[in-house]
Amino acid sequence: MGEYGKYAKPYLSAFIIGPCLMITEVLGEIMLPKMMSLIINQGVADRDYRYILWMGVLMVAVAFVMGISGIGGAYFSSKAAICFTSDLRRDLFARVQHFSFRNIDEFSTGSLVTRLTNDIQQVQQVMTMFLRLALRAPGMLIGALIMAFIMNYRLAMIILVVIPVLGLSIGMIMTTAYPRFGIMQTKLDKLNSGIQEALVNVRVIKSFVREDFEKERFRLANEDLQKNSLRAMRVVILTMPVMMVAMNITTLAVVWYGGNLIIGGSMPVGDLTAFTTYIVQILMSLMMLSMVFLQSARAMASIKRINEVMRTEIDLTDKEAGKKEKKVEEGRIEFRDVSFSYGKNGRDQVLEHISFTAKPGQVIGIIGATGSGKTSLVQLIPRLYDVTAGQVLVDGTDVREYSLKNLREGVGMVLQKNVLFSGTIEENLRWGNEEASMEEIRAFAGAAQADGFVSSFVHGYDTDMGQGGVNVSGGQKQRLCIARALLKKPKILILDDSTSAVDTATEAKIRECFRTTLRETTKIIIAQRIGSVEEADQIIVLDEGKIIGMGSHEELLDSCEAYQEIYYSQRDKEREVSA
Repeated sequence: MGEYGKYAKPYLSAFIIGPCLMITEVLGEIMLPKMMSLIINQGVADRDYRYILWMGVLMVAVAFVMGISGIGGAYFSSKAAICFTSDLRRDLFARVQHFSFRNIDEFSTGSLVTRLTNDIQQVQQVMTMFLRLALRAPGMLIGALIMAFIMNYRLAMIILVVIPVLGLSIGMIMTTAYPRFGIMQTKLDKLNSGIQEALVNVRVIKSFVREDFEKERFRLANEDLQKNSLRAMRVVILTMPVMMVAMNITTLAVVWYGGNLIIGGSMPVGDLTAFTTYIVQILMSLMMLSMVFLQSARAMASIKRINEVMRTEIDLTDKEAGKKEKKVEEGRIEFRDVSFSYGKNGRDQVLEHISFTAKPGQVIGIIGATGSGKTSLVQLIPRLYDVTAGQVLVDGTDVREYSLKNLREGVGMVLQKNVLFSGTIEENLRWGNEEASMEEIRAFAGAAQADGFVSSFVHGYDTDMGQGGVNVSGGQKQRLCIARALLKKPKILILDDSTSAVDTATEAKIRECFRTTLRETTKIIIAQRIGSVEEADQIIVLDEGKIIGMGSHEELLDSCEAYQEIYYSQRDKEREVSA
């Protein structure tokens, strides 16, 4: 827990003032029953109205100070907890942003969302409760016990019998609660993942008429969470009856025994009234502590889940990069006997013994069946993953020796799944270059064949995209993503099947832009259609993670059987369509 000290340090004054003000409130609570007993024993018994009035005014003043202290204590405790968890949430999100793809694969998106929201919220709630009760409950317990023993030590012995029994009960309840809260949070992860998946893919669900299936899947996950939440909460619910039974039995015992003392003349009536109040305060303080412990059990389950993220070893960093200041200047790419596996143990290799060179300004086409490793290959260039064996070099330097920032700034990448963000078209394009002028934005959008349709919108580049770009077609989304990548003016441009949704004429215009505007940029194009890569300087044919053919279009037609099969099958299909 030592690593969390840095989150408390900036708000140390609030962490100290809040509990201290709560202690002031406790002192008032302990004083009031004694003052009431004095009113009964002296003011009422002697019919001294001036004493009753004076003591009443004093009690009102104490109550006023208690109220101010309680408000101040609650404010500073809430401020400390909210600021603490806000900073923790910020660093947790930053940690996730630094995760490699491999790290992200270890957690589901729904789980990370739960940890950033619900788990942090649990920590905030228990911290607020702890700061308000950490000194208040023990202070009330100790103060009320002292006052009870001062007033009548024999009567106070009854409490000493009850406290160990309650302590044992609370301990057993906590031991049972902790693992149940952990399971409950895991079930919440599963539910959140399902909700996110259903909302993101709602169009697919509707197109396949799978609403009933998704509703049933949600119902099962929801009921699973409900069942495990009730299982955890049953433990919490059990605490209150145990405390109330103990409180009532103790109060009855005190009243019975104290009544006998009053009848025997060894105890004033006012003392029994005050003593009963102290008994209630002692048991209430124990109840407060039990709630703190129970909430702490839930918070500890959340902290464990937060720690899993914070302490995850990021396996892809540039801390030991040998040439941190080096930038990508030419765009030369070389793969030297590269093998790659998504697993940490190196088994089930996706790529095996890949070797090729792309000279600056060349166009490299990559083609192959689904699952042949095309996307995995290009993800190694900007170090989205690290090689399992071999080397990937850019401008003659191993990519692991670049800083991630400099390497990725030199690489423009249009992913297989086109992603746009909420905001305007202009804001999305500025991801490529925040400082770009409007003329540059229009120019590169034109190069990507996007300016035409954007200009046709009523609000042009100020058109709001909606979440994920829902108000543009697939082909339009692809062209906007290409324009965004072009605005980076990268030395290396990677297009991962990024023109599949555009027609052949538009694609041809985009390729023409590559030959003119991006003449000095090294371009790697992954495609399903041979027509998209047949003009490339070099085409790589992949099959099951291995290079089975490499050369120009004409060379591969002569030498690579797999390439021939793809080419002729696509040509025949085009003829059938045209016929």
